[in-house]
Amino acid sequence: MLMASGLGRRFGDTVALEGLDLEVRQGEIVCLLGANGAGKTTTINLFLGFITPTAGSVRVDGIDPATRAREARARVAYLPEQVALYPALTGLENLAFFQRLADGQARDADALTSALARVGLDPDAARRRVATYSKGMRQKVGLAIALARDCGALLLDEPMSGLDPRAANEFTALLGTLREQGMAVLMATHDIFRAREAGSRVGIMKRGRLVADLDTDALSPAELERVYLEHMHD
Repeated sequence: MLMASGLGRRFGDTVALEGLDLEVRQGEIVCLLGANGAGKTTTINLFLGFITPTAGSVRVDGIDPATRAREARARVAYLPEQVALYPALTGLENLAFFQRLADGQARDADALTSALARVGLDPDAARRRVATYSKGMRQKVGLAIALARDCGALLLDEPMSGLDPRAANEFTALLGTLREQGMAVLMATHDIFRAREAGSRVGIMKRGRLVADLDTDALSPAELERVYLEHMHD
């Protein structure tokens, strides 16, 4: 579903990404671990077509987002670290607005409530103003907006940053459900434990290069931490 081959991106003399070979198949969650500046967000932006490669190629369901951005983005949903919602509107109203903005069609309240319940937001919370929400609740609304587009792939950039343990656990469980439903998920994160918990594979990135691609079933959390720290050591 998501494919990068020899993918690279430079910003002037700065190498943000170099020689990335990566595939995320349907029913698979790949988590990218790495420090700030490792190339995780650059990778996501290349899949979204927000920036274009300076080397190699990137494909979303076989489509090049650099030349056919609209078609590629129609096949992938995106959830950033900070979800931009209208605080004066309720969760339901935000979902209704963004869904109608995406396809021009209005949805009834029951359908919208069901979509929010799918991501773990209860009906009472859905009818409250977003200004009263915790970050975890805002992330749920953002995920509902992303999933409403019914895409085959999901890109996540630090979605659990700042979540409390309970909210992070709920989010991880939801990702497991999406994986079972056949979605391809690529997630950038700093959280080694959640990467091990949620991912089917973990890629370790350093200075724009993928230095390890690991099967999470073959590693305990302690082993993953050890491998990660070994790669991060200069």
